[in-house]
Amino acid sequence: MKITPIKTRVFEESEDLVLFILKYVKKIPEGSVLVVTSKIVALSEGRTFSDMSVLAKEKLIKAESDFAIKTKLTWLTIKDGMVMASAGIDESNAKGKLILLPKDSFRTAEQIRFELCKYFKIKNLGIIIADSGLLPLRNGVIGIAQGYAGFNGVRSYKGKKDIFGRKFIYSSTNIVDSLATGATLCMGEGNEQQPLALIIDAPVIFTNKIDKKELRINSKEDIFYPLFKNLLNDKKR
Repeated sequence: MKITPIKTRVFEESEDLVLFILKYVKKIPEGSVLVVTSKIVALSEGRTFSDMSVLAKEKLIKAESDFAIKTKLTWLTIKDGMVMASAGIDESNAKGKLILLPKDSFRTAEQIRFELCKYFKIKNLGIIIADSGLLPLRNGVIGIAQGYAGFNGVRSYKGKKDIFGRKFIYSSTNIVDSLATGATLCMGEGNEQQPLALIIDAPVIFTNKIDKKELRINSKEDIFYPLFKNLLNDKKR
């Protein structure tokens, strides 16, 4: 597998996203995965907020979250079935504004895929809308997929055997977030100006229809549930 980050100029708010991609991506081989940072998707949709005051930001975070609680450094939130900081609202590289997450990353990923498949005359193409995320008790950000299209996001090993013949009961691999992490590592988090990355020979199964809920699990079945169940229960009261 090969990941190639793509350097671009600064993306402007309300700019046409597909035309921007085509300006810098001149060729996409059959069976590739294109990663697009969620920030430029949000900018293309005008998903920005100008009021940078603390109170306005807190109000916005709560409005964008299904669950929100203040922590020492930031807000711990749940949005669209994912635990994240501050509902994904970001100030970095934002030109004095707050940038929200895209409205519907799955839908945008499918639209980008459709346009690029038609333009490059290919059938198998994956699209990932990627953002930065955190892991409990781990320092530093990783990549996560806000939305994706064109391939299965999870590979299940349930019922298959390990090298000693023991069958897996629950095990599965999170393909899409793993690819998002690899791409995020290559694209960078600072002033690299690499909001796109092309992945060649990714170990994915391409499909025209995905299950948007294949990554989600019930909070009570999450391995981290004992750590945050009291927070969730208190919030419901």
